[in-house]
Amino acid sequence: MGKRYFTIGMAGHIDHGKTTLTKALTNVDTDRLKEEKERQISIEPGFAPLYEDDEIQISVVDVPGHERFIRQMIAGVAGIDLVVLVVAADEGVMPQTKEHLDILGFLGVKNGIVAISKIDKVDEDFIELVKEDIAEELKGTVFENAPMVAVDSISFKGIEDLRNLIISMLRKLQARDISGAFRLPIDQVFTIKGQGTVVRGTVYEGQAEDGQVLTIMPKGIKTKVRQIQVHHKPADRAFAGQRAAFNLSGVTKDEIERGDVLVSSEQFEVTRTIDVALRIAEDLDYMVKQRMPVKVHIGTAEVMGRIVFFDRNEFKEADDEILCQIRLDEEVVAKRGDRFILRRPSPQETIGGGWVIDPRGQKYRFGERTIAELEKKKKGTPSERIVVALKEAKGLSFDDLLVRTSLDQTTLQNELKSEDFIQYYKNEYTMNALVEVIEEELYNRLRDYHTMFPMKQGLNKKELVQTLEKTYPKELLDYVIEQAVAKKIFKRKEQFYSLDEFTPHIPKNWQKRVENLLADLKKDGYQVVYLNDYFKKAGIPDELASEMRKYFEEQGLAVPLDGQYYWHGDHFRQAVEKLRSETGSEFTVGEAKDILDLSRKYMIPLLERLDAKGYTRRVENKRVWLKKK
Repeated sequence: MGKRYFTIGMAGHIDHGKTTLTKALTNVDTDRLKEEKERQISIEPGFAPLYEDDEIQISVVDVPGHERFIRQMIAGVAGIDLVVLVVAADEGVMPQTKEHLDILGFLGVKNGIVAISKIDKVDEDFIELVKEDIAEELKGTVFENAPMVAVDSISFKGIEDLRNLIISMLRKLQARDISGAFRLPIDQVFTIKGQGTVVRGTVYEGQAEDGQVLTIMPKGIKTKVRQIQVHHKPADRAFAGQRAAFNLSGVTKDEIERGDVLVSSEQFEVTRTIDVALRIAEDLDYMVKQRMPVKVHIGTAEVMGRIVFFDRNEFKEADDEILCQIRLDEEVVAKRGDRFILRRPSPQETIGGGWVIDPRGQKYRFGERTIAELEKKKKGTPSERIVVALKEAKGLSFDDLLVRTSLDQTTLQNELKSEDFIQYYKNEYTMNALVEVIEEELYNRLRDYHTMFPMKQGLNKKELVQTLEKTYPKELLDYVIEQAVAKKIFKRKEQFYSLDEFTPHIPKNWQKRVENLLADLKKDGYQVVYLNDYFKKAGIPDELASEMRKYFEEQGLAVPLDGQYYWHGDHFRQAVEKLRSETGSEFTVGEAKDILDLSRKYMIPLLERLDAKGYTRRVENKRVWLKKK
C-alpha cells in the first residue's frame, strides 16, 4: 500500500479556540490575513501540516466559525476526511455549533472527534458536566458517538492526546482514490510576485504532476502546472487527500475564482441542472416553496438556483430524503455522489443538503412517475448506472461513462467485462441488448424491403440505417451491420446489403410472363428489337418494366448494348467467347463484324459495352483484350 494523504477540519462556534488549537497542534498560525489579526476571527480557511511519516500525511483546515463566513466554512470543510469539533468548556454547544453540525452531516462527514477546549477556564469537576451536556446535544448527529478529548491550547493540556487520537483514527481509514482523473475544487486564488497565478485547494481525487496540462472548469481554460507545493514545500506530485497549491502558467488571477475546478480530464460534467437527494435541516424557520431561489454550495462553488419538486409544492419539515432537482443560474462541475448544501439567501438559513444523483438532470413531469425514476437512479448498482447511461446515449466512450456513472476507473473496468456490455469501435461501449435491438430493427427493415421489392438486391448502407441514424451513433450502426454479416444474418454484395437467405427473384404472379419475355429475347438471337417492345408483348406494365430491366442486368439475364437494345445473357456471353477464340490480343471493328455477322447497328453498341464492362480497351481503331479467358 502506498502513502496515504488526509485532510482534517477544525469546526465550531466563533471564539471557541479553533485557530489557537490548530496552532497548538501544528505550531502554525493559520490567521494570516491582516483583517483576521485585527478582528481575531478567521475569515478565510487556514491550512497547516499536522503530521507526516512514511505511511500517512495529515493536513489541517481551520474553517471560519462566524455565521457571516458560512460560505468559506463550507468551502473549507468540503473534501475533508475527519472533523475536530471544537466546543469551549465555558460555553458549551452554541447555536452556530449546531448549524455546523448540520452542515457536516449534509456533507457526509462520518469521522469526528470532539475537542473540549479552554478547560483551564473551568474547574476540573465541571468538565465532566460539560461532557454530559455536549453528549446530550450531539445525539442524532454525526458526532453522537465521537470520542471526546479535553484540551487547553495555552497550557498544552491534552494536546498530545488529541494529536495521537487523530493519527490513530486516520490510520484506520481508507485512502482516497488516486488512480482516477484529477480533480481539485479551488478555494483560494492569489498571485505571488515573480511567480504568477497560484490556486489552492484540497485534492478530491486522482493525482497531478509538475508540468502537466490541466483544465480550469467550467470555463474550459487550458493551463500548465509550473510548480506544485504541499505545505509550502515543492512537490513533484499532488495526491487525493492533500492540501496543495498549484502555480499555473498561461492564466491570470482575474480569470479564475473560488468555485472553479482544476481537472486533468474533461470527463467531469459541467452542468446547470442536477437531480439530487435532499435532507432537510430540523426546525426550519421558514417554508420552502416550489421554485424558490436558493443558494447552492457544491465543492467550493456558491451559485444561485431554484429548487424544483416533483411530489410537493412546499415543505417546512420532512423525515425522509426528498428527491428533487436544482436548476442553477451558473454552470458548476459535478458528478454523482458529490455533496452539496442548500441555503436560503434571505433571510439566511441552512435549508438542508444531500448528494447529487445525476449531474445531467433533464426536465421531468410533476408526479409519482418521475419520483419512481429518480428513486431508481438513486439506488442504482454500478451495473444499473451504466445501463441507465447507455440507454440514454446508446453508445459512450470509457471517459464519458466515467462522467455519466460517477464510478471510479477500476469499478467501471470490472463492470464492463460483463457479457451485458460490448466494446465497439475503439473505446466505445454499448449494451448487448441494444445491439440485439438494432440488429432486429435492421433485419425487419431488410425483410420488409425484400417483400416490397423482391427483384432488387437490397439496400445500401445509407438507405438501411436512415431511420436509425438519428437515434444511434454511426459507429454503433456500422458495428451491428458488420457483426450481422459475420454471423451470416446479413450478406453484402458490392454496396448492397440483404438478408443472408434472400435471393432476388421475380414475383410469382409475373414469373410466367417474364419467362415468355426472356424466351422471345433468346429466340431473336443477335437481331433483337427494343427491350420495351418485349415488355409490351409480354403484358408487363411500364411501372414494373424499369425494375425488371435492372433485375435482368444484375442477374445477367439480359445485357444492354445501349439504352434500348438488350441481348439475352447467354447470347452476350457466347458473342464474347466467339470473339476471344477467333481473334488475337487485339482486333478491329471489321474483324468483329465478320466473325459475328453483325450490322453496324448492333456492332458499335456491343463494342462499347465490352469497353464499359472492362473486357476491352479501345486503342486508336482497334480493341485490345483486357480480361483473360
